[in-house]
Amino acid sequence: MKQIFDIIFAFVSLIVLFPVLLISWLVACIDTNTNGVFLQKRIGQFGKPFTIYKLRTMHINTCKVSKIGAFLRKYKLDELPQLFNVLKGEMSLVGPRPDIAGYYDRLEGENRKILELKPGLTSKAAIKYANEELLLKQQKNPTHYNDTVLFPDKVRMNLDYYYNHTFLGDIKIILQTFRVLF
Repeated sequence: MKQIFDIIFAFVSLIVLFPVLLISWLVACIDTNTNGVFLQKRIGQFGKPFTIYKLRTMHINTCKVSKIGAFLRKYKLDELPQLFNVLKGEMSLVGPRPDIAGYYDRLEGENRKILELKPGLTSKAAIKYANEELLLKQQKNPTHYNDTVLFPDKVRMNLDYYYNHTFLGDIKIILQTFRVLF
């Protein structure tokens, strides 16, 4: 049921949001002087790596987020291409956000249950930490803060999702995500 809902929702979303995605992509191409697409290996279900699709928001030469890129990130427009990951079955609408190698793939014990879930476009943790980038910028040691505060809290929240997720709960998380964005 979840996978069918994911595919239908992603397909309809891509149709409805196609003009927004197209304009965002064109702006990303012009702004970053690239093809506008950012590909990165992330850890997926069962710890299997997959390639995530995003719109490029950083200038390649400076490695800094552009003003337009900041806008795309703020409204999560840079993540619209992940709807293709959902269509491919690599991601779900709701589930733990996919992370780079070195985090979820290194979980131990009961926490590894999180890897049984498909990574998602949104989650309770993603909602709680919607301004994670700003939060990390305010820290003296962002990596340490992420590793000792944010990541363990996300693991706790994602493990709670593993044990308690329902279709209605997923709908609530999707609606909460829209509220946070807009």
